[in-house]
Amino acid sequence: MADSLSLLSLKAPKRVGEETFERTPLLVAVVTYFGYAILFLFGYYRDFLRNIGWEQRRSVRDPNPEGFVPLYKSFENFFNWNMYLRIRDCWNRPICSVPGAEIDLMDRVTDDYGWNFRFTGTTTRAVNLGSYNYLGFAENSGVCAHAAIASTKRLGVGVGSTRQEVGTMQIHHELEELVARFIGTEDAVVFGMGFATNSMNIPSIMHKGCLILSDQYNHASLILGSRLSGATIQVFKHNDMEDLEARLRDAIVYGQPRSHRAWKKIFIMVEGIYSMEGSIVCLPDVIRLKKKYKAYLYLDEAHSIGALGPHGRGVVDYWDCDVRDVDIMMGTFTKSFGSLGGYIAGKKELINHLRCNSQNCCYGTSMSPPVAQQIITTMKIIMGADGTDEGQRRIQQLASNTVYFRTRLKQMGFIVYGSDDSPVVPMMLFMVAKVPAFSRAMREAGIAVVVVGHPATSVIESRARFCLSASLTKDMLDRVLTVIDRVGDQLTLKYSKLNPPRPLSGSKNNMEGEQNGGARMNGKKKQ
Repeated sequence: MADSLSLLSLKAPKRVGEETFERTPLLVAVVTYFGYAILFLFGYYRDFLRNIGWEQRRSVRDPNPEGFVPLYKSFENFFNWNMYLRIRDCWNRPICSVPGAEIDLMDRVTDDYGWNFRFTGTTTRAVNLGSYNYLGFAENSGVCAHAAIASTKRLGVGVGSTRQEVGTMQIHHELEELVARFIGTEDAVVFGMGFATNSMNIPSIMHKGCLILSDQYNHASLILGSRLSGATIQVFKHNDMEDLEARLRDAIVYGQPRSHRAWKKIFIMVEGIYSMEGSIVCLPDVIRLKKKYKAYLYLDEAHSIGALGPHGRGVVDYWDCDVRDVDIMMGTFTKSFGSLGGYIAGKKELINHLRCNSQNCCYGTSMSPPVAQQIITTMKIIMGADGTDEGQRRIQQLASNTVYFRTRLKQMGFIVYGSDDSPVVPMMLFMVAKVPAFSRAMREAGIAVVVVGHPATSVIESRARFCLSASLTKDMLDRVLTVIDRVGDQLTLKYSKLNPPRPLSGSKNNMEGEQNGGARMNGKKKQ
């Protein structure tokens, strides 16, 4: 009987953390639109005052003489003058320290309402919830930093050439072999810039006559690369397998527009973790559709590699899928590895094709040796190849912090988007005036956060985006949560109807239990 139960448990479908996207409350949406309307009204009124000379015009002036087409788009200027400049202090904040669990923000003030800033010469120490330092490897001491320094002394900083000329070093071969082994593919190729890994390689694989089915929340690098390829792009609803299947079916039945010829290739393009929504791709369903309709799958693991799965191998590891079912594996080293650049992994034929035809390989300067060494060292730690369990400790700590932080926010009554297991945590602010108010209040309390609004999001979905890290301690998270709770009450940010606010006193032991369970969830999933 015990053996039968064991067998049933092995065959049971795996479940993961729930994914929620609570709808924007109607009243909040109406007030948000009204707020933008007021801003536009006063913006046009101020433009009128500038045009008649009653208000000074500090904006960038078009350098061309009259008769030329304007060099700058008028609406972009309007948006910058009347909206962005009012809250410009909430972005582009310079730091002067390692982006670890805590960072030093350089204090600055403006004397002309956001047009210019000057430094005061002081700094503010803040808990860091803005950097993509998922596993805490952004360090200036320890084994990774020492290895990068040694590599700099031995090989220098710059390569001074492309991979196809004299820019390929032994350390690049070592890194590519290690990436292929870590991901579980036949081969891999690395590049010096994460954004360009998508934008400059997609045109080498896809071209006119191909169809790209792209998730509506895909990153700008995927969108740019798709447009540069000349392929036809169709957007399907985010993580909506019914919509994706309908588009796949139509693509096969009807073929290309006008001619109705069959598409040369059909690609499904998705991300592991969506960096603005905090959601995780439904990879098993995508693979099922990919196999059913004989399409290719392009998976961007920029945020998920290192941060998901029991072994840190990303969303494929998280869902316990076969890496051979993904045709093109892409990822970056800028998040979990504390470095920069990106990779594409897959079959040897694909990688050889990219080495010969990729504009990145042809024209892009090779990855810097200390950058490559940082990736090699961190990847070996994650794999356990350094002989320690430090990699596993960090993976489990990140999972624990993720579950704990998300659970507490929901209990406080905030609307939190995404999957329970995603270290990217969007907390909805909605109203445009509350975006700078929240950012400034958190900074005054010594907490560095990222706030996002239109046009990076839809008009009514402004948010704060927290990025969790294995380097954050529970005391740090509790301090942050206490401040968020207070600021949320002050700004009336607790909109959730699914999770109305309730007292958290006496729940410390329960939270600790949920925190400890988080490490298991990321590894074994919920049964």
